[in-house]
Amino acid sequence: MDKLVPLPSLGFIPERDLGSTPILDIHHLGVEFGGLHAVDDFNLIIGRTEIAGLIGPNGAGKTTVFNLLTNVYTPTRGVVLLDGVDIRGKSTAQLNRMGIARTFQNIRLFKDLSVEDNVRIGLHNAFEYSLGSALFRLPSYWKNERLAHDTALGLLSIFDMQSLADKPAGSLPYGAQRRLEIVRALATKPKLLLLDEPAAGMNPSETGELMENIRRIRDTFEIAILLIEHDMNLVMGICEGIAVLNYGRIIAKGTQEQIKSNPVVIEAYLGRRGEAKA
Repeated sequence: MDKLVPLPSLGFIPERDLGSTPILDIHHLGVEFGGLHAVDDFNLIIGRTEIAGLIGPNGAGKTTVFNLLTNVYTPTRGVVLLDGVDIRGKSTAQLNRMGIARTFQNIRLFKDLSVEDNVRIGLHNAFEYSLGSALFRLPSYWKNERLAHDTALGLLSIFDMQSLADKPAGSLPYGAQRRLEIVRALATKPKLLLLDEPAAGMNPSETGELMENIRRIRDTFEIAILLIEHDMNLVMGICEGIAVLNYGRIIAKGTQEQIKSNPVVIEAYLGRRGEAKA
């Protein structure tokens, strides 16, 4: 794991990503709902191959940040650069084609479709069919069908799920559904993968396996990953840079060691000293 290097903007990225445009560069991002500052003055930089963490107490605004990054919510202020390009005015679908994909806190699969079909839906950026080739089943259609099948099985093999390809997605155990959602996101060929509580509902063994697979995904696809997670063993085990959010504002950024020992972070999670005594 590379050391983090400070930038003039007060951000940090891994040393190996120096010299390349950060995949994500956020300046003074904020959104208000009815006068409430749900996210305020949010600044973050993520290197092109960084595994970064966004942590904080429940209700801190973490998922709201993801919704801002994918333009589910329109920011009230601030600028987000994805691979150096301003994302203002882009639709969620356009952002996906630009290279950002996400999973959700609450699983969103097509549960009546097969595991393979869920992944193939994510391949829309890679395979395009003309109406004529699909209607008349031209050779180009069947070629793309074979490629899509092989690609879907290859992606499922990341989590050793290729044998489940024909199963209805809704029949999978909870942990397997979470893994399938990650595979579907990868099918869109992202440059930045946003994972919203990927370890939720997983047992310690599954979480350990997930940690190794997240590293493998980053190394295999050479992408950046930003994850929201409450499992601190996972966060401290794989994240290079960590940002801590509380009441919509970043209260700390740094390495695992810096975050673990930061008194402001400890207070945000555990309360002021003495308050928990009973």
